[in-house]
Amino acid sequence: MKLKDIVKEFSLEVKAGSGNLDTDVTGGYVSDLLSDVLAHAEDGVLWVTLHIHQNIVAVASHKGLSGIVLVQGRQPEKDTIAKAEEEHIPILVSDLSAYELVGRLYKAGIRGAEAH
Repeated sequence: MKLKDIVKEFSLEVKAGSGNLDTDVTGGYVSDLLSDVLAHAEDGVLWVTLHIHQNIVAVASHKGLSGIVLVQGRQPEKDTIAKAEEEHIPILVSDLSAYELVGRLYKAGIRGAEAH
């Protein structure tokens, strides 16, 4: 599924990286622990988090993630948006809780990685 299709289907607000919405989403990952995302998220996944600081962009860029969704209507900090534009990382915002959004993403066919 393309990131632009997820944006449309879930009425996500695009805060950064609007030029990179043709990216394929290969799965999903939800975590608010940056070290967990670094250790376990896979290339191409969409990351769901409540963090708004610029460190999320560094993690997403390093891991090759397709984008970041901020939940509960949380807005990224200005320096986070600037860094995301520089790194070509889409940042999206949902008014839903992480629990609700992840359930809907799963229902739409976005799956997480299998436990090892």
